[in-house]
Amino acid sequence: MTVHIHPSVDSGVKKGSGSFTSGTLVCKCKDKPVKIGVKGDVAHNHACGCTKCWKPDGAIFSVVAVVPRENVTVLENGDKLQIVDASAAIQRHACKVCGTHMYGRIENRDHPFYGLDFIHPELFLEAGSAAPGFAAFVSSVIESGVNPSEMPGIRSRLKELGLEPYDCLSPALMDAIATHVAKSRPKAA
Repeated sequence: MTVHIHPSVDSGVKKGSGSFTSGTLVCKCKDKPVKIGVKGDVAHNHACGCTKCWKPDGAIFSVVAVVPRENVTVLENGDKLQIVDASAAIQRHACKVCGTHMYGRIENRDHPFYGLDFIHPELFLEAGSAAPGFAAFVSSVIESGVNPSEMPGIRSRLKELGLEPYDCLSPALMDAIATHVAKSRPKAA
């Protein structure tokens, strides 16, 4: 039996075009969908098992990437957006009607990922954005209701898809966080 991770990767991870320059994210509403413009390609695209990220129906993981916040613009129907949890580090802006998370923004200037917005690339109208490259917070799917006995099969499927499973972020992102923390601390005498 095939383990289903996310509709955008279940049939295999599609490589990015390498020349993606911009796109439009669209919520799931049939009438007056929210549209978000994104300049440039995405970075650090990955499957995420955390309990905060938006997942389409039937998905165990979300697929999420980052882009510079200055590259994100609300194009249409921004009045339908609301912040899901104002106390969260990532302020996830979702459509009030269909519930789709359109972008997540970090407002805390001291956060290691300040300046980056989190988006769901499967919402692009256009094809060709950078492909997912790893899976993060894999164990967290248990908190979402997945039976722990399913974890070996889930990890195996992620590896089969070329998405190395981590129970945190990828080593490169963990290094970026540690570098940010080290730079923010006073130098030892």
